[in-house]
Amino acid sequence: MTQRILVPVDVSDQSKKALRWALNEQPDAEITVLHVVDPRLPGHMPGVDLDDVDAGSDDYRLQAAEKYLENVLRELGAGDLETEVEEGLSASREIVEYAEEGDFDHLVIGSHGRSGVTRVLLGSVAENVVRRSPTPVTVVR
Repeated sequence: MTQRILVPVDVSDQSKKALRWALNEQPDAEITVLHVVDPRLPGHMPGVDLDDVDAGSDDYRLQAAEKYLENVLRELGAGDLETEVEEGLSASREIVEYAEEGDFDHLVIGSHGRSGVTRVLLGSVAENVVRRSPTPVTVVR
């Protein structure tokens, strides 16, 4: 039976590293790449030309995120993986809910490696996902 893996990706190098790890360590798995868009933040995504999205539409943030994921997959030579973009105020909550609903076998997530006051002030998406995930989680640093 093919393993189903969820890899949440933000705009960090660590999340790309986590996706690369999943691709290398589980080459036969069905991998879904998820990006969570915070509706409170501007919709610009690194490496996404604003001409590629309809900035006047209500879902331009989602369009930009989809283009960003396409660029990440191309950059990593990942081929045709399933990608999903969700919108929510809490990335960790959205990731855990998506994992529960999608019946995934494994989650692979990148860690920013923050510690001390920075982690307390900014929180840790990876830490919250590890605590709440219904499936085993691999944290890649």
